[in-house]
Amino acid sequence: MDPEPSGPPWRRWEEVGDEAAAVRGVFAPVYTLSFGSPGAIAIAPGDVRGTVLIPERCAGYCCGLDGSDGPNLACVQCGLAVATRIDDCSLWQVVWFDPGAVNGLPADAPIGATADWNTQGRPATPPIDPSGGWSVQWAAAAGAALAHLLAVSDGRPVALPDGLMADLFGRPLDALLPSGAPARTVVPAGPGLPVRNPGHRIFLVPRNPRTGEPWQAPGIQRTVPLPFDMWRYLIAPDERLLLPVTGGLPESVMRDDPLPMRPWRLFRPDRRLFLSTLARIPAVRQPWLREIYDRVNDRPFADYF
Repeated sequence: MDPEPSGPPWRRWEEVGDEAAAVRGVFAPVYTLSFGSPGAIAIAPGDVRGTVLIPERCAGYCCGLDGSDGPNLACVQCGLAVATRIDDCSLWQVVWFDPGAVNGLPADAPIGATADWNTQGRPATPPIDPSGGWSVQWAAAAGAALAHLLAVSDGRPVALPDGLMADLFGRPLDALLPSGAPARTVVPAGPGLPVRNPGHRIFLVPRNPRTGEPWQAPGIQRTVPLPFDMWRYLIAPDERLLLPVTGGLPESVMRDDPLPMRPWRLFRPDRRLFLSTLARIPAVRQPWLREIYDRVNDRPFADYF
């Protein structure tokens, strides 16, 4: 469920103005703001039943539906427009149900369920997809996390541990933040991990897989949330040994296992999600952070990522 307004009607930033946009939770200029209803529910198109397309609302940019004409799915029984299907080129295939036309009910948890951090058995999502490239889910999550990371850096350099975390955030942080001043160190924190020196560090924490709420602990002030399955991979990557755990291989046996896949290009956080997330963080009104937002927004082809 999207807690923010989504869908038409849309209004340009110039029409809305800074104060009215801030009331709606947007603190830096965006091209347009949605004045639709909050609470739209997304499901996979294959899970939809009992709807039919509305032909006059099936506009699309290229080879599919982009939802620009508003709800394009109607209830078969009553004819009410209830949802918007999107499946145009370069867009995720999804059906968004209008919160004014449907009611969402949880199937496996009571209403008002609280955060439960019993996450045993939940898998980690690797950053490399089966084709050998960087996962687009990781690019999206890193784009949003980078916005939070900049906001809690206070404009100071950020020190990252070697490895995957440096691959995710190192290049854009080096390009967007100054160097030379004492740096804030980024470390993971979450269920089962100790928290040390909470006042001087930035903590990369998981979002609860059921509620989406970031993990919290007493004394922690600067946190950067990441989806749980990706946070779990950061702290415990699924690296399988190529040798037996005990005993080793017989002398006459030779192994020719392929090396773990590595992507052919550098990792790039999703720029659009970075800007969208940063525009919704109140700290972006600070001059130094607003300058970064404007720089990335005004130069879409610059190599910040």
